[in-house]
Amino acid sequence: MKTSIFRLALVGALCSAAMTATAQDIQERTIRFGHLNNTDHPVSAGVQKFAELVSAKSGGKMKVKEFPASQLGNEMQQQSGLQGGVQEMSAPASTSLAGIVKEFGLIDLPFSVTDFGQADALLDGPLGKALIAKLPEKGLVALGFWDLGFRNVTNSKHPITKPEDLAGLKIRVIPNPVFLDTFKAFKANPVPMPFAELYGALESKAVDGQENPYSVILSNKFYEVQKYVSATNHVYAANIVLVSKKLWDKLSPAEQRIMNEAADEARGYQRKVSRDAAQKAVAELQAKGIQYNTIEPGEKVRMQQVVKPVIEHFTGSYDPAIVKLYNDELARIRK
Repeated sequence: MKTSIFRLALVGALCSAAMTATAQDIQERTIRFGHLNNTDHPVSAGVQKFAELVSAKSGGKMKVKEFPASQLGNEMQQQSGLQGGVQEMSAPASTSLAGIVKEFGLIDLPFSVTDFGQADALLDGPLGKALIAKLPEKGLVALGFWDLGFRNVTNSKHPITKPEDLAGLKIRVIPNPVFLDTFKAFKANPVPMPFAELYGALESKAVDGQENPYSVILSNKFYEVQKYVSATNHVYAANIVLVSKKLWDKLSPAEQRIMNEAADEARGYQRKVSRDAAQKAVAELQAKGIQYNTIEPGEKVRMQQVVKPVIEHFTGSYDPAIVKLYNDELARIRK
């Protein structure tokens, strides 16, 4: 009996010591989380859910402060801020990382996935993990992918119903080689430009159009300066949750675990909010006066044929092991 009591007391003492150690491992912190979108956008909803979870899991010690609407700079400025340690977190489109890890361009290859199930399987599986593993040496740590949605073309000239309709249009694209070459293949005139400058460029007619998911088009009121939105669905776009490696290396294992768990839980919530918003956005855009059109399956096939050389060019320039993984994963998820 005495031995049993002693053992119970010892276990209790060890548990108490572990809890105390864990509590001591969680410091008072304020984490600045910047992003490009407005507060009515699903990315903002994801940041707010992440902040709520981090606070709850840390007993209120770790606070995440949101800086939306490019308050901390454009895509590249925020990326540099994370790498330099002057900003703690961001959630840019994964496309913005192709400049430092070119294999992230695989995510942007046109018409690679056709639905959300395929997109999630590709990004949450071995390919996404392999890409994320390349970031720490660039000063970044990724906690997973959020939903941005399928990208669609808007413009002020005419509906896009076939590949030839893109010819000659000045289309703003993310400063990313895959996007540039994709629209060049359609004989459009792609114009790389930071997102924060886009509305003004559309308003002044410096560019004819742009391409983004419906929720971005709606949230940023592009319907005020664009006449047409066409369901090209040419690329599935994801946001990636990034942490400055300089911050990450300062976190205790307990704090890192809190961040990882909060990101995992927020991911499912953010994806649902984003996809629900996309469904509603088309009707809301039409109500605002923008003309919407779908593309006939036969014309979509023709679009896919136009960009085949682009896909072959880029897959030929990336790490062969990553390209093989990408192709293997596409074969698996398309079954």
